[in-house]
Amino acid sequence: MVRVGHGFDIHRIRPGRALILGGVHIPWERGLAGHSDADVLLHAVTDAVLGALCLGDIGQWFPDTDPSYRGAASTDLLRRVLADPRVAPWELVNLDATVIAEQPKLALHIPAIRSSIAGLFGVPGERVSVKAKTAEGTDAIGRQAAMAAHAVLLLESRV
Repeated sequence: MVRVGHGFDIHRIRPGRALILGGVHIPWERGLAGHSDADVLLHAVTDAVLGALCLGDIGQWFPDTDPSYRGAASTDLLRRVLADPRVAPWELVNLDATVIAEQPKLALHIPAIRSSIAGLFGVPGERVSVKAKTAEGTDAIGRQAAMAAHAVLLLESRV
């Protein structure tokens, strides 16, 4: 049995925060606003996993009204989802994700991001695709007020 999931997330850009994408620190003078570390890419990936298995969304699992998740690493949140008994029997077949950001340029960071995400899922890096696109100067992303990510994945039952 296989399941397909799609995830999307968007966060405002904010000075004075670290930029974390796919669990990787990206050197930049700004970061993303959010209750956790605001890793927009891992939030989209987590929502894709949860959506594939009809288990809600990241906000239901880790609400921003719960102070225990303030500043939480999104890698830890995804690990918690993947360890859940309803999720653990599923294996990542492939993931295709896109980060939409005007700045910073991400091309040099893509290999580390792919490796980080593959490691979280315990699969070879060839199963994880991450792309970076700009908004060509349009909308909030193009004005560098926000950053977004989409993720589509295929899960296969191990049982």
